[in-house]
Parts: sequence; C-alpha cells; structure tokens
Amino acid sequence: MFTPFRLREMETPNRVMVSPMCQFAADDGLIGDWHIAHLGSFAVGGAGIVCTEMTDVSPEGRISPGCAGMYKREHVGAWKRVVDFVHGFGTAKIAIQLAHAGAKASTRIPWEREKGPLTPADGGWQVIGPSAVPFEPDGPVPKEMDRADMDRVIGDFARGAEMADQAGFDMIELHGAHGYLLSAFLSPLMNQRTDDYGGALVNRVRFPLEVFDAVRAAWPAEKPICIRLSTTDSVEGGQTVADTVDVAKAFRAHGCDIIDCSAGGTKFGVRPAWDAETQIPIAAQIRRDAGIPTIAVGGIVGVRQVNQVIAEGKADICALGRMHLTDPHFTLRAAAELGYHDQFWPVRYRGAKMQAEALAEAAARQAAE
Repeated sequence: MFTPFRLREMETPNRVMVSPMCQFAADDGLIGDWHIAHLGSFAVGGAGIVCTEMTDVSPEGRISPGCAGMYKREHVGAWKRVVDFVHGFGTAKIAIQLAHAGAKASTRIPWEREKGPLTPADGGWQVIGPSAVPFEPDGPVPKEMDRADMDRVIGDFARGAEMADQAGFDMIELHGAHGYLLSAFLSPLMNQRTDDYGGALVNRVRFPLEVFDAVRAAWPAEKPICIRLSTTDSVEGGQTVADTVDVAKAFRAHGCDIIDCSAGGTKFGVRPAWDAETQIPIAAQIRRDAGIPTIAVGGIVGVRQVNQVIAEGKADICALGRMHLTDPHFTLRAAAELGYHDQFWPVRYRGAKMQAEALAEAAARQAAE
C-alpha cells in the first residue's frame, strides 16, 4: 500500500484515497472553513489522494442547497485555499469530483426534519434526466433532456474542468455513479429513451462519453481523469458488471485513466451490497477484463485489508470514506503498524511518529513471543 502509483504525470506517495463524502456545508456552491479543516486533516494524515465531495457544475446540478459547486468565479478561490493547504502541508494529491445530480437534484439536506424533494415553495428547481422518470415514486418528474440541454451540461462540465485547473487540482473524478445524471444515462432503469442516447449500451454510454471528451479537452493533458461508476444496479433488468466492463473499455479508449468502482443508487429503495467482499472482486474483474487501473471501495476498514488488496493486484488504489472520518490519520498509523519508515509525517508530528513506531515494534515483539 506504500508503493507509489503514477497516473500520467501525477504520482501518489501511496495507494490510499479519501473517498468523496458530501458535507452539505456550502452556500450556493461556495465552500468555507469547514472544508479546509475536513479535507486538510486527511492530507496531514498521510493519504495519497484526497478527493473532494461531489462538486456540482451548475446550480441546478446540486443535490441540495448545501452542496459544493464549481460554477461561479468565487468558487475557484475558495477551492484554491483547500488545494494550497493540501499541497503545502503534505505530499497528498487532491482530486475534485465533478458532477450533476440529474433527477436526484433539488432535495433537502439529509438531516433536516423534513426529508425528500424540495417543493417550489421551498426553493426547489426543475430537475433533468435522460427520461421523464422520477427517481422517487412521489418525486419531481425530470425534464427529458433535449439536445440543447445536453450541450449546456457538456459546457458546464468543461467549464468546471477549466476552473478546477485554475484552482490547482491534480486530478478530476467524474461522478458517473449512484443514479446521478451520467449514471442515469448508463442505467436502463433510468434511461428509457428511444433515440441515439437510449436502448443498447452503446447508445446509453454516448452522452457520458461526450461529457468526458469535453472535460478531457478542457483539462491539461498531463493530469489524469477518473470516472466513478456504479458497477451494478443490483436489480433485474439493470446494468450488470459485464456491462460495466464494456463501459470501462469505452472510457479507456477515450483517455480515461482509472475507474472508481462503486455500485447502486439507480433504483429507489434498493441498497446494493457495498461490503468489501462483494465490491473488491468487482474492481478486480474490471481491472482484468477492461485492462484499466481501478479504485476499490466498499467498507474497507483495516490496514491489513488495504495492503492485501494492493499486494494481490485486485485494485490499484483503495478508497476509504467513513474510516477516515473516525481516523483522519489512518495512513500514518498504517505506516507505523507496518514498519514503513519512509511515509511523510509533518515535522510537528515527529513525536507522535516516534511513539507510534515504538508501540508497533513492541506489539510485534509481543506477538512473536
């Protein structure tokens, strides 16, 4: 897990990634001090890649009014503060997850007393999608996107990529999972179009590839792009892992560098198996059959598990979310536990490094006895 990994001209110091985790702490997309503390702690804690939460490319693309954005000029400066902190106090690389929520947009912040979609009286907005199919049974019916809608969204993603470069990000992750807009085009559960963008998989992948091509053209050639995919809908008639292998091959042919292998989110009320035992073999299959590096997710919690996944070639990077919330210094602790002395520690943490390594060595001696 402490072997460096290279994607184009970006080299990560280790194979640990902080998963995107929505914080719902922005105002019209503008992030603040919370995000510096939240994301900065993971960088100080040694992770190789820190990924932002889902960051939307337009106001209409937000899940909720509290979601982060990259669509106004002031967003660039706000994100640059975070990027500069990450680069200035550690060796981590930082990625931005660019997204559009599609039919799952215009909802309340999850912990508000009233949940579900926002009404027009509450400040809700018109949602869009590949088809006029609501995500929730009583949710808003999305406007089926026409060519003008598609072109506008493509332009929004390209602008977001340009702004992300201005902010200094090292990598882009496109959100093509969990039933959000790009994922909705890929899934036959949400895409019921009868034109060139619906039906067969080769048609369903067409619009996501158009978005990817625009982002790739707007993003520096030396910087990598990842896409997060729902590898399976976990529902009969939905997208299968075999479908996702073909989707991954298509993105690879268009210049994608790595696939972040998630699952589900395309069928209301259906929660897929997100455990490591299910998800890691899928990441391994896509890596093998599509011939592209992968990121494994799915409740990965332990140092030994991360090391094993990488050592056995099941994935190239392991992404951990909730684990980092409870232990922002997960990677530093892992280095001490595994006896890896070349992991970067902030100079102010030197005393902690010495103590952690001494404790790990004592535990190893006790186990040997």
